[in-house]
Amino acid sequence: MSAENNPREGMSLIVKTITRLVASFILLFGIYIVLYGHVTPGGGFAGGVIVACSLILMLLAFGKKFVFGFVSEKAPTIWDCLGAVAFLLIAVAGYFGGGFFVNLFSKGTPFTLFSGGTIPLCNIAIGVKVGACLFGIFLALSVFRISWKGKV
Repeated sequence: MSAENNPREGMSLIVKTITRLVASFILLFGIYIVLYGHVTPGGGFAGGVIVACSLILMLLAFGKKFVFGFVSEKAPTIWDCLGAVAFLLIAVAGYFGGGFFVNLFSKGTPFTLFSGGTIPLCNIAIGVKVGACLFGIFLALSVFRISWKGKV
């Protein structure tokens, strides 16, 4: 019996059904906010929070066994580090253009997706970092029950 159909794992059938319908749209909206953050209000931080909320919603509705079926326990830490390294590499790559955080790409046509130079890449790196970090914090505090004093 899968975690989706197991009544003991996660919340009620109504919550699971609504989550199944809504979580993918929330994730897609978070990715949209990250990608278009240099053109519209939003960006890496806001989009990362929305992406983390979609994963947290799945965890709350279906339970940890279901979520750990497609996300490992160490995935938030790995993605958090990858986002930080990507952001650092974008910043250091500016040295090839003459200085720290210098834009290497053309600015393109205003108000289009490819109009921000390195800013969309920075937004993606920050979105990955923030989303993974918030999901990892939620896992640490709720699922793994790690308290501030180290007691379980």
